[in-house]
Amino acid sequence: MIIQWDNRDNIFVIRVPELPGCVSQGSTYEEAVQQGKDAIESWLMAALANNELLPQPRNYADTAA
Repeated sequence: MIIQWDNRDNIFVIRVPELPGCVSQGSTYEEAVQQGKDAIESWLMAALANNELLPQPRNYADTAA
């Protein structure tokens, strides 16, 4: 999970590069983390319900570059 501050909207934005479309936000860092965890859980539940293959985790260094 990558968390970034959005100056335009004054919120923390989260994204999970391994999970296409898995994004969320929060007005505080703590809220963003919780919303991110919820988004990951929802994404995984939907993928499993649709018999989709789960992507392999990536190394953070690969993502941040």
